[in-house]
Amino acid sequence: MTIDNLDARLIALLHAEPRLGVLECSRRLGVARGTVQARLDRLTDRGVITGFGPDVSPAALGYDVTAFVSMEIRQVAGHDPVADRLARIPEVLEVHTITGDSDLLCRVVARTNADLQRVIDRIVEVQGVLRTNSIIALDTPVPYRVLPLVADVPRRPGR
Repeated sequence: MTIDNLDARLIALLHAEPRLGVLECSRRLGVARGTVQARLDRLTDRGVITGFGPDVSPAALGYDVTAFVSMEIRQVAGHDPVADRLARIPEVLEVHTITGDSDLLCRVVARTNADLQRVIDRIVEVQGVLRTNSIIALDTPVPYRVLPLVADVPRRPGR
């Protein structure tokens, strides 16, 4: 889906201040309330905006360690059964299928390095996981972000 400058401005505004209502968004953007509501509905229906919930910091909840765990899995039933089992482990935040020597990559959190061992042990116990490799993140100099993409889309030629 293509977004325009107004969509990008609306997304940036809600990203900066997620509690704003439609009326306040319309006031700040200088457009009608109905325009903002229609844009939000369209962006949500088409999957551009995927949620309005709060961003939660695992570190603020006591999960100070972030790690990436790559794994090789048994290919008999594919990735889905293993991913479904991994989703039952609360500390597994994301699971991606990947190319290369491994099959899956997970972002996990733990309270301490010792707790990370417990999390990895739970991952290894998952039926279908053959081998894991973990990397502990020391810092996050560029956190997950999408606003640069949103800002860039209306500027691209042919848009």
